[in-house]
Amino acid sequence: MHGSIREREKIMRGIKVDDTPIIPMNQIYYNFVRPHMGLDGKTPAEAAGVGIEGENKWRELIDKSTKQSIR
Repeated sequence: MHGSIREREKIMRGIKVDDTPIIPMNQIYYNFVRPHMGLDGKTPAEAAGVGIEGENKWRELIDKSTKQSIR
């Protein structure tokens, strides 16, 4: 994860503010959307049994988060 954030930060020429949404979004992408070769093409969330179903994983994450906040 650190290497991924570092590569993104280098492209952006440093993260200018402490409360940037880039870091949390990269963590969500890394854990829920991006398949990993070391996990046989699964995401870490899928390997842990909390994966997201459906073709559009970003949409599923947004739908689940808004349903949780409404309750």
